[in-house]
Amino acid sequence: MPTTPEDAHSNMPPGPVRTVLYVEDNADNLALVTQLLGRRADLALVSAADGDAGIALARARLPELILMDINLPGISGMDTMKLLRGDPLTAAIPVIALSSNAFPRQIRDGLEAGFFGYLTKPFKFDEFLTAVESALAHAARTGPAA
Repeated sequence: MPTTPEDAHSNMPPGPVRTVLYVEDNADNLALVTQLLGRRADLALVSAADGDAGIALARARLPELILMDINLPGISGMDTMKLLRGDPLTAAIPVIALSSNAFPRQIRDGLEAGFFGYLTKPFKFDEFLTAVESALAHAARTGPAA
């Protein structure tokens, strides 16, 4: 039986649990990411429904990775990411945009603003898991955020 990208990640050896913060106001999107990352025993997912709560949670938990919706209530995901980059506590945390904003200019603007990666919804599961793994490897190489 062939192994899917999701299955390959579910058999990771036990080790330290790394925190992933997902800033997302859509319950269906949150449920999908929770299901995908729930297959990994080495990850703990925490979530916030808006940018202000995401910033507060990022400062409190110092996650190894932040997944960020762009179209959030209140402060946008783009502005939230800029505030995270401006804070010495959270500046080094890789942030991946997960957005329905899929025009090439929007993607380019997001990457130029400092997102580690930019995935458009609906995203492909294997691309999502590869991006998460790449960002976590980057975080491990660069050390703790603080």
